[in-house]
Amino acid sequence: ADVMLTEDEIDYSLLSSTKVFHFGTLSMTHEGVEQATKAAVKAAKLSGALVSFDPNFRPPLWNSEQKMLEATVWGMGVCDILKISDNEIDLLTGEKNIEKAVAIIRHDYPNIRLLCVTMGGEGSYCSYKDMLVFVPAFRVKAVETTGAGDTFCACVLNYVVDHGIEALTEDNLREMMTFAGAAAALVTTRKGALRVMPTAIEIEKTIANK
Repeated sequence: ADVMLTEDEIDYSLLSSTKVFHFGTLSMTHEGVEQATKAAVKAAKLSGALVSFDPNFRPPLWNSEQKMLEATVWGMGVCDILKISDNEIDLLTGEKNIEKAVAIIRHDYPNIRLLCVTMGGEGSYCSYKDMLVFVPAFRVKAVETTGAGDTFCACVLNYVVDHGIEALTEDNLREMMTFAGAAAALVTTRKGALRVMPTAIEIEKTIANK
């Protein structure tokens, strides 16, 4: 069903009132849904929404890796917020050093205002204006990592909705990444994805007990 959406099925009234529009390459694997995604992104941007993008590299879902990379480059060129994993940024830049890879992305895509790089159990980086913040991962007994990246991204977007994106401080970034990291860690301790999303109270308790 996720690849059957067409452009004429888009609810433009919903897009006209959204604050943040999030999408990933997974809705661009087939021609019809790719056009729908691009039309929705355009409409959201015209309405003044922030656009968030997650590359989500899944080669088996694509006809070719080249198409996957082309969709990724397009998404990175139109987004305000980018959430990307360490292996994805390595593939895109050819640079294994995260700080250097972030610098390359910021240079090549000046439209990106907030850039988050997740590194699993190693922690995460956040790049905003001239700041680069690293937050270590929470140590937990993981049973399944499904949904961890999406949970992290959702928390980041929630923070942006609450605080805006114009004047974040280093303390803001650290608070945002700590909350997102704690939420992602909690998800890995439970089987499943959507139904095991933690509450804000659970996340705050995890942070307090660190």
